[in-house]
Amino acid sequence: MIEQEDAHDGTYHPGSPRLDDQLCFALYAAQRAVTAAYRPLLDELGITYPQYLVLLVLWERGEVTVKELGTALCLDYGTVSPLLKRLEAAGLVRRERSALDERSVSVRVTRHGGELRERAVRIPGELLAATELDGAEVARLRGELRELAARAQGAADRARR
Repeated sequence: MIEQEDAHDGTYHPGSPRLDDQLCFALYAAQRAVTAAYRPLLDELGITYPQYLVLLVLWERGEVTVKELGTALCLDYGTVSPLLKRLEAAGLVRRERSALDERSVSVRVTRHGGELRERAVRIPGELLAATELDGAEVARLRGELRELAARAQGAADRARR
C-alpha cells in the first residue's frame, strides 16, 4: 500500500489508485487545458478546436478523402462526418462524391476556408506565447507524446488479438 505522504513526491507509483498518479488523467487534464487555451483564439475565427484540426489537414494537403482525413486525425467516420457537415454549412469546406467510386467522398477548402487560413497563421505562435513554451520544449513534448501514442496503439492492437 502506498503511504499517503508518498503520493505527491513526484515519483511514479505503479498500481496506485490515486487520481493524481494516473498518466491518463495527466494527459486528459493537459488536453483540456490546451484546448481551453485555443478557445479564445478560435472563437475569433468562428470555429471549434476539432474544426481547426480538420482545416489544418486540408490547408496542408489540399483535397483529401473523408477516409484520409479520418486517418490523419485518428478519428472514425462517425466523428469526422458531423464536423464536415458543420464546416460545409459555414461555407469553409466542400464535399463531393467521387465519380469513379460513389463510396468515396473528397473534401476541400472553399475560398472562404482559404481566407480563414490567413487569419489562423498567428495561432500557433500565440499559443506558444500563452503557454510560455519555447520551440525546443514543444519539440520534446511532441516527440514524447507521439511515442506514447504509438506504444499505446501497439498495446491496444495486441489486446484485440
